[in-house]
Amino acid sequence: MSVSKQTAIGFAGAQAQQLPLVLDTAPETSLEAKFKTNDERFAETPTILIVDHVESNRQRLKAMLPLNSYQIVEATRPSDAFEILEKHKIDLVIADFLMQEMNGPDFCRMLKKNRKTQLTPVLIVTSLQGSEIEIAIFDSGADEFLVKPLQPTLVRTRVRGLLHNKALTDSLDEAESILFALAQSVEQRDPHTGKHCERLAVYGVMLGKALGLSRRDQLALYRGGFLHDIGKVGIPDAILFKRGRLTEAEWETMRIHTTRGEEICCRMKTLAPVLPIIRSHHERWNGSGYPDGLRENEIPLLARILQVADIYDALTTARPYKPAYTPEHAVQVLLDETQRGWRDPELVALFADLTRKGLPEVAAESPSATGTRQSLDALRLELIR
Repeated sequence: MSVSKQTAIGFAGAQAQQLPLVLDTAPETSLEAKFKTNDERFAETPTILIVDHVESNRQRLKAMLPLNSYQIVEATRPSDAFEILEKHKIDLVIADFLMQEMNGPDFCRMLKKNRKTQLTPVLIVTSLQGSEIEIAIFDSGADEFLVKPLQPTLVRTRVRGLLHNKALTDSLDEAESILFALAQSVEQRDPHTGKHCERLAVYGVMLGKALGLSRRDQLALYRGGFLHDIGKVGIPDAILFKRGRLTEAEWETMRIHTTRGEEICCRMKTLAPVLPIIRSHHERWNGSGYPDGLRENEIPLLARILQVADIYDALTTARPYKPAYTPEHAVQVLLDETQRGWRDPELVALFADLTRKGLPEVAAESPSATGTRQSLDALRLELIR
């Protein structure tokens, strides 16, 4: 590796060790200045990581890309690439099919299993041809592949397309994250609810799995657990936390949280499957619920599922106006309400059976608690694959 044109920098400690990683940078006055400049550029321009143990291959790829448009980072081994990906935001990975330590598809598969890098696009470059190679590449989760010898125009076109899609994905992911944070801020206004959203996400998916629903529906239930009450962000505390009975005017205000929540989330296409949950989780089987007075199967199935989980969790959680019910007592209340015509009889019966077998536990920890967060992240990752 020539250091006259390229500066080797180890992100984990540049002065202490030299990783086989090179940054294409302009001359700087000091190593510290280079490190600072690179951190600034990482935040400003799309960053491409090239992983290939053959230096001539990396140089050829770099020559095809406009260096004034991208920050180029190189790694000779997958292990070094993982270290870079762990510490820095990478917008596109270009990996050779044949590498040291593991092949391109195996490397890609590991990236797609990691929550932090699962949405990072991967372009695999190969000199091998044939349907088996293409199948292996796409089966690993790679987004694109190119066959050598590489054509510069084609390389630039594919890179631009993948980076454009990544930017759109980042934008949607950020918007969704903001909504989830807003929904959790609603929950945190009430110190007595604990980890209500997390429990609903888990219970909802559990019921969805028991019904044999698709992953798309299970993911909607997961998201619905967090977002179902997001419309309460505009409900005054005096109404939301009132200990006595609400007046009719106060009930009118409370009821609009369903339609307001739908309005908040409706502009995000990825949340379209969640909207029926947000709007209809307070409907009743006999038509006496709100906001639309839907009856029986007119009520969306996912809304009925989350409703059962929501009521059960409210009953088994201590509130200022009531103690926490035992699981058996809560199930009996659900069965009694079914007899009154409020709940879906088949869903309540299924949920009662699942509670007898034991529901998953969601620890009553802080929102940043590692165990619960990792469990929920693993569940979300499983559903979006």
